[in-house]
Amino acid sequence: MKDRVLIEGLEVRTVIGIYDWEREIRQTVRLDLEMAWDISAAAQSDDISDTLDYKSVSKRLISFVEASSFGLIESLAEHCAGIILNEFHVSWLRLKMSKPGAVRGSENVAVLIERGTLA
Repeated sequence: MKDRVLIEGLEVRTVIGIYDWEREIRQTVRLDLEMAWDISAAAQSDDISDTLDYKSVSKRLISFVEASSFGLIESLAEHCAGIILNEFHVSWLRLKMSKPGAVRGSENVAVLIERGTLA
């Protein structure tokens, strides 16, 4: 499948980190998503019910991430990928989970994962 639905730069504040001080504050994480989805039906019908509703995906992830409390962005990324694959029936995704400013002198640190099967 060559079609993709992208969500880029989705910023959410959450409790994330392994240090005591990080457990007491909320920090920003940024998600960039690339999801395999055949858009041909939606292109023909112009009907939201025929596509991957990126607003619904975003709202679900925001709700989950805001309520979560993980030590590692790796764990948070894996849980977010599971939500997308299982709840939205996406067959494949690439998810970049960033934690801006996590390392002094760097703009950003991130993990990039791919899950599912690209048909």
